[in-house]
Amino acid sequence: MPGCTFCSIVAGSTPAWRIYEDEHTIAFLDRLPMTAGHSLVIPRRHVTDVWELNDADAAHVMRAARRVAGLVRERLRPAGVNLLNNNGRAAGQTQFHFHMHVVPRYGRDHLLRPSERTRALRGTIEPAYRLLSATAVAGAADR
Repeated sequence: MPGCTFCSIVAGSTPAWRIYEDEHTIAFLDRLPMTAGHSLVIPRRHVTDVWELNDADAAHVMRAARRVAGLVRERLRPAGVNLLNNNGRAAGQTQFHFHMHVVPRYGRDHLLRPSERTRALRGTIEPAYRLLSATAVAGAADR
């Protein structure tokens, strides 16, 4: 995809600190890391976001993210790891080539913990459940 930084990394025309690659995916260190070892896992094929991602690419990316998390655990010894993905500008996506963040956590690293994040308003869970459960039953979630 012309103009896509991640496609340029796949093609080899943009340098990256590659730490893992296979037939379907590439993983490299984030240039603006949240913590030491923060990595990105991408499909080689251009896919904008989770809604364009097919099941095979999703499986390949998750398998590679698990392998990268294992590598990070073995070599960097973090206390934990977050696997994160942002879809759409409102969710913080800035590179529009699907990618999974592998973020090592070292304890007091100043990233927000779940208890420090904002919460949805009371009374929103049940209406969301009604909408989602009806959609899931109809099979629309897989479209």
